[in-house]
Amino acid sequence: MTKQTYKTVMGFDFGTRNIGIAVGQAITCTANAIPSIKARDGIPDWDQLGRIIEEWQPDAFVVGMPLNMDGTESEMSRRAKKFGNRLKGRFNKPWHPVDERLTSFEAKEWAGKLGHKGHYGSNPIDDLAAQLILESWMNGEGAEHLGVGD
Repeated sequence: MTKQTYKTVMGFDFGTRNIGIAVGQAITCTANAIPSIKARDGIPDWDQLGRIIEEWQPDAFVVGMPLNMDGTESEMSRRAKKFGNRLKGRFNKPWHPVDERLTSFEAKEWAGKLGHKGHYGSNPIDDLAAQLILESWMNGEGAEHLGVGD
């Protein structure tokens, strides 16, 4: 079976009120955060998300799984998995789960170092968390899908 190679991947930091988004390029194995979108109890405005996906044309999605510290599933990770399945169903593109433990903590530290003091407009922590999740996947288990090392 031939493995699928991606050029562009979109990553998500799933949340019940905000969903952070980042876009990554295979050629550089780096990602850039883009503005997060609002969600209602974990459900995004699918039309708004569709426009973002249309603009960036990702080949696949990566969704952070907020696992418990012992590696077991949490209620949020089950909801994030449901979100990933809905992305696949709506946009007909594969999705990959990635362990995101401590990503939000790391994003908060990073945002603080960049001088972000809190909420003004889009929450940079969700966006930065999506970027960290996506870069982690691209430089780890996702490398085989990006043609890295071929």
